[in-house]
Amino acid sequence: MMRELSLHILDLVQNAIEAGANKVLLDIVEDMSEMDTLLIRVIDNGQGMDDDTCQKVIDPFVTSRTTRRVGLGLPLIDMSTKRCAGYLTIVSTPGSGAVVEALYKHSHWDRPPLGNIVETVKSIIIAHPELNFSYSHTVEKNVFSMVTQELTEILGNISLTQPDVLIWLHEYLTQNVMNLYNSRNLYGGVQDENN
Repeated sequence: MMRELSLHILDLVQNAIEAGANKVLLDIVEDMSEMDTLLIRVIDNGQGMDDDTCQKVIDPFVTSRTTRRVGLGLPLIDMSTKRCAGYLTIVSTPGSGAVVEALYKHSHWDRPPLGNIVETVKSIIIAHPELNFSYSHTVEKNVFSMVTQELTEILGNISLTQPDVLIWLHEYLTQNVMNLYNSRNLYGGVQDENN
């Protein structure tokens, strides 16, 4: 059963928040032509881990959570990347946060779809409006990035979770993500109606 990569992204961001992070960067890089890779990188400023813990967290029978006995997020991502000629790496030191990278061969027949990244980003913002969250997405040479701290400074006292703001945010994210793919006509076959 193919699990959308956006669900893995939610797991990674949730792990960062549970590790005490108040700043998280999500970086997605899709290089279809030269490298044939899809890279998902999550960088956080949480409590970090030592080398031994970094190795243990990809074991499906080890978890630091108290709400369930087995932690499956990172082990599932690890298996998913390996099945698609890729890898999972975790670089961390205690007190210095963590960098988690999941790399997939973009064209691999077993690579799960990215999924609805717009809804994923919105879900992170709605669930954690206090989080300083950055989202950067590159498709070939096209880049879109957004930082919630910049949005909150512009909005002043208006919350990112206000209904009108969420409507605007949805449209803003949707248009910019579509633009990443439209320049190469890669976004689900959607083309600019003016062409």
